[in-house]
Amino acid sequence: MEQFFSTFTARTIWTPELLVVLGVVSLVYFLIITKLRHRFPDSEPVSLRRKIYFHLGLLAIYLGFGGPLYVLGHIMLSMHMLSMAIVYLVAPPLILLGIPSWFFKFFARFKVVRGVFTIVGFPILGLILFNAIFSFYHLPATFDYLMTNEGYHNIYQNAMLLAAILMWWHIIPRFKTKYDLSELKRIGYMFMSGVLFTPACVLIIFAGEPLYSTYTDPSVWATAMAYCLPPGADIPFEVFSGEQSLTLLSPRHDQQFGGAMMKVIQELAYGVAMGYTFRLWMKRDRENTPKLNLKEYEMYQTNG
Repeated sequence: MEQFFSTFTARTIWTPELLVVLGVVSLVYFLIITKLRHRFPDSEPVSLRRKIYFHLGLLAIYLGFGGPLYVLGHIMLSMHMLSMAIVYLVAPPLILLGIPSWFFKFFARFKVVRGVFTIVGFPILGLILFNAIFSFYHLPATFDYLMTNEGYHNIYQNAMLLAAILMWWHIIPRFKTKYDLSELKRIGYMFMSGVLFTPACVLIIFAGEPLYSTYTDPSVWATAMAYCLPPGADIPFEVFSGEQSLTLLSPRHDQQFGGAMMKVIQELAYGVAMGYTFRLWMKRDRENTPKLNLKEYEMYQTNG
């Protein structure tokens, strides 16, 4: 780890530009839930728990799109897979849970927003869209092309994040819409998403050889790595191979580890979401169960 911090500059490792952007997002969030809250109909104070959820989501985005993990993701596929799991499987539910429902209801009043959601909010579309984009990303030709073309890579990553948020919306809806799913359907939705998520992980885990030139070809790796470094910085080839290499596993084993880690994190994320959904289901059933008062209970016991 000491070698890692000595090889790269502080700007490369900590991505201050992203920290500034996320700081602005945090500032806007606090302005909306405090000074600007009165402009939103039916708004209520936001609990500390929701504030923590939202900022944990921002932290997850930072870990996935910046910081040391992002740089390591250009050296080891396993770290790239870990950063993707954090961004697309951890950040979206935290962000959604952190935003108060009255914020979404405010925008739902506009006809244009309702019209767009009528199209893109269809549950099956969210399910297929995210998993299709995710799977296509991990095809070797697509992956290597995007990793060596920064602009397209950024566009693709942001599109995948939006698709992930859309998918997670149906798992953790923030208010009732025409596409509301019952708790049982949400659990089935997560099960199907897990099934569609699996082929990309299987491709990576069980491939007989390294799939991505980004992690095996020094020239391709140098092109991808250049986007992590400040303009004019030298490419640190010593961390890619040789005695000073930061990689602990062979490219094939690192690839297998990354695919397995991605699948495990997906199962854990969906498992937590299923448990949360099941708890809401039980809570709703208890609230809908008729309760007998003392007199009715005594009559029931007598007649029973």
